Order: sequence, then C-alpha cells, then structure tokens
Amino acid sequence: MSSPTPRMIAKKDGAIGWMIFNNPERLNAVSLDMWEAVPSIIAGFEADPEIRVIVLKGAGDKAFVAGADISQFGETRSSAAGVQTYEDATTVAFETIARADRPTIAMIDGYCIGGGLGIALSCDLRFAADGSTFGIPAAKLGLAYGASGTRRLVDVVGPAFAKEIFYTARRFTCGEALAMGLINRVFAREELEAQTRDTCAIITENAPLTVLTAKRIVDEVSKAPENFDTRYCDQLIARCFASEDYAEGRAAFMEKRKPRFKGK
Repeated sequence: MSSPTPRMIAKKDGAIGWMIFNNPERLNAVSLDMWEAVPSIIAGFEADPEIRVIVLKGAGDKAFVAGADISQFGETRSSAAGVQTYEDATTVAFETIARADRPTIAMIDGYCIGGGLGIALSCDLRFAADGSTFGIPAAKLGLAYGASGTRRLVDVVGPAFAKEIFYTARRFTCGEALAMGLINRVFAREELEAQTRDTCAIITENAPLTVLTAKRIVDEVSKAPENFDTRYCDQLIARCFASEDYAEGRAAFMEKRKPRFKGK
C-alpha cells in the first residue's frame, strides 16, 4: 500500500493494516509530512474490505513515537500561521485515527512521549512492551497540549492522573501506566507482536458491524449526557440486526460451526 512520504509506511498483512512511523534516527518523532500522511493511509486501509484491524507501531527497537519533531519547530511553528497549520495537521491526524471504522491498536515498544502518547490515546487499544515509557513534556517546553488530546487523556485515565501527567511532565513506567489505565496490556518485548497479532486474529473472526457498533456506542457513552445521540446508536443497533452477518451468526450457532462474517 502507498504512503505519501517514506517516513510513513503503510503495509497490508492479511486482515491487518500496519501504519509504521518510520523516523527511527529521531526515535520516530513526527514531522509535518508524517502528520499529513496519516489521513490518506487510514483512508487506504478503510477502503479495503479485507482489512479488519489497524495496528500502529514505530520503526526500530527504541520508540513507538517520541513526540513531535521539535527540530522542525523553528521552520513550521515560528509564526502564528505556521503554528495553526501544524496544529491543524496534528488535530486531523488524531481525529482520523480516533474516528476510523476499523478497530485500532497502538503497539508500543519504547518511548511513547508527547504527540506519540496522543497518537496512542487516539487508538482503541494500547499494548506495550515491558520497559516502555510514557509522558507528556509540554510543561518542560512551554507549549500547550491540545484540548481534544487532553480530553482523550482524561477519558482514559481520569482527571487526577491526567493532571499528574501534565503537572509533573515526567516519564511514567509501564507499571504506572497500566495501574492508571493508560495502557491495556504489558508484554515482554519478545512477545509483544505475537500477542498483538493474536488479538487481531480474535477481532477479525468477529462480526465487523458488531465491532463497529460497539466502538461507536462506547464513544457516544463517553460524551456528556446531553450530547449522547440515542437515535444514532439505535440506528447502528438496528443495522446489526438487519445484517447478513446476524443471519450468518444465528445459522453458524445452530449448525455448530464457525461463522463466516462479511461485514454486510
């Protein structure tokens, strides 16, 4: 699959779409062209009906993503217009990942810092190799973290832990991240990819419309009560019950066989 920049790799592997941040010499720090490539890569995965899950990872063996590429800030964020362009690109990248129809997994091995943590928080699930570290160093740089990214952090870990992460700007261990709910699972480094693939295999065997409905309704539940869209959720549920997959699921249960879901 194609990518607009060599610093991002898009790869199809069976039912998995791999989006790889490919800037290992800078610990996969994200440059403007990398942020801008994210929407087109996700769109390519979503256009392929064979892809059932998307996994995000970093190239090399030291980092998932060690934040934004600060070396570019003098060039891309030195003026009000430049700051806005950069912020728009990051916001669109985060939102594209968060709103993807496919389930998304951040496979974290090493540093997951700043914008890297924002990328991971935009995913549905976060699996980490033991020894990985997490943090948001905004307070050490004098910059402000975006409101949408802050909301995602609060949704995942709650207000108190979010404030600790922001106030201290320190690095958190895998154990600390797991305890606060920042990540779902911790695995030995040599087991991380295999465990991630196992989870992908489980997901891809299930009904895609049911998985998507669960994703969208969980997102709605996370909203303030007055913003909860009951009609939208009811439509998603009705679509599942009217689907060919629901008929296939019932038939497979009665015939004592594995269902063959098509996402229709």
